[in-house]
Amino acid sequence: MTYSLHGVAVSRGIAIGNVHILAHQEFDVRDYLVDAGRIDAEVARLRVAIQAAATHLRSMRDKIPAHAPHDIAAFIDTHLLMLADTALADEPIRLIRERRFNAAWALKTQRDAIVAVFDQMDDPYLRTRRDDVDHVVNRILRGLVSDEAFKPPDEQHLQGAILLADDLAPADALLMQHFGVVGFVTEGGGPTSHTSILARSLGIPGIVGVHHARRFARDGEVLIIDGNNGVVIGEPDQRTLNHYRRRLSERRKDSAALSKLKRAPCVTRDGESIELQANVELPSDFAAAREVGANGVGLYRTEFLYMNRIDAPTETEHFDAYRHLVETVAGVPVTIRTLDIGGDKQVEAGLTARGRGGNPALALRAVRLGLKEMHLFLPQIRAIVRASALGPVRMMIPMLSQVDEALQVIEIVRSVQSEFSAANVPFDPAMPVGGMIETPAAAAFADGFAQVLDFLSIGTNDLIQYAMAIDRTNDEVNYLYDPLNPGVLRLIAMTIKAGQRAKIPVAMCGEMAGDLSCTRLLIGMGLRSFSVHPSILLEVKRVINATAFAEVQQLAEKALKAADLERFKNLVRQLSLGVETTDPA
Repeated sequence: MTYSLHGVAVSRGIAIGNVHILAHQEFDVRDYLVDAGRIDAEVARLRVAIQAAATHLRSMRDKIPAHAPHDIAAFIDTHLLMLADTALADEPIRLIRERRFNAAWALKTQRDAIVAVFDQMDDPYLRTRRDDVDHVVNRILRGLVSDEAFKPPDEQHLQGAILLADDLAPADALLMQHFGVVGFVTEGGGPTSHTSILARSLGIPGIVGVHHARRFARDGEVLIIDGNNGVVIGEPDQRTLNHYRRRLSERRKDSAALSKLKRAPCVTRDGESIELQANVELPSDFAAAREVGANGVGLYRTEFLYMNRIDAPTETEHFDAYRHLVETVAGVPVTIRTLDIGGDKQVEAGLTARGRGGNPALALRAVRLGLKEMHLFLPQIRAIVRASALGPVRMMIPMLSQVDEALQVIEIVRSVQSEFSAANVPFDPAMPVGGMIETPAAAAFADGFAQVLDFLSIGTNDLIQYAMAIDRTNDEVNYLYDPLNPGVLRLIAMTIKAGQRAKIPVAMCGEMAGDLSCTRLLIGMGLRSFSVHPSILLEVKRVINATAFAEVQQLAEKALKAADLERFKNLVRQLSLGVETTDPA
């Protein structure tokens, strides 16, 4: 009997295949004490298990095909570094020696302490780093409490399969990429997990957060993944199967048609030019942005430089990463966002532990953190200023809530430029400095920010979250996360108009920019610059090229002025569906 399950789509596309269920390993960790005479042996047992886990990861790394994105190897290296980190390598040993915990119990105790810190963090990317801790600890536990050796995957069962698991480690991306897996479904995980990020770069359809999926699916049955809508269909009847096979066939033909748009101009039917840029976060995204003909990089997320390490990245590390990006995209503008992590009690990359406060969601993060932790912020600013000598580089400040924050950052930039000028270090003195509008306060006072910044970029992910007072990663309330809420749209419109009045560029870099149902509406509202993931860029361009600006502008203006909710919804629906009709009112 056909059934459907719903989750969060993290990588677009459709996949049809037989399910290959990866068993969830529940390790039996017992809380017993070891005899005093066996403490050294217990420490040795833990060290052997850690070494075995590291050996297995290195073996997987060695099997990565030469043509695979090097991000896969980078994430495996991250887990290798975690295995060597004192938090996992030394602290459990202390618990064994001082409190006589058995090795597995000591490891689990330390794992619980680390995960508790991550669980309290506001930033979604940081919060999902707890998954990396789980993956690494489970590898060690396998050697401590399980008789099962590290077995190589069965290539025959993976070819053309859809993986279904509780969660997938970054190393599992190697399985997907190398052994021909066509899609994946997980009960846990999130859109900012390393596996989700890799899947997007690899173009593998995936859906996460499909709760209790393994209660319904049986190993080997046919499964359909609709990665566009976050739907999983099991045991499809012939009619459903034929429908999705047609869609899959059409998608392949569509990809060929979309490729013809790579070098085509991005312009509406009536001649309005639209700038279409790419969001990038991994080195593999750099080449993808160039391949699809992006006008530039509208958002380079630099958080990866800070993740899963105990020391802060140096100025040289920052500069090398930015140089690689600028050289790869070759001549188009590059917008580098400064450090955008934060929240509560961070323990990575030299961040100072701080009190939780009443609400971590409103705590020290992004530019607030940067201005407090100058040992993190200054090396990055120096590197960005140096990179400006290599090409058209722009610096973007995240999470602004008051103009004084922008002025402080600009003052730091000017100070660095003055120092470099005296030392004959090359840089672009006209490097634009812009800011992200992602708090309601910043949107409401966008006119003020437009007076001191060179450009604005609307970060809809946080703007919607804060405007609606919800946590978009919380299953209990994320149904309220609505980019088409009239209040949210008016905040966006205020920001666009502020940029128009100040004659500075306004872009949008949040998920809403890549939502095809919002493209026509945003154009009608006056948005002239979109920044989206490379995988969706050509589809957005196609919608733009098929849109008549004059028609959508009229509908958008009426929608924004509508006080009657039903009329508002009707107008937005016309824009979302691409229906060019005359409004009756």
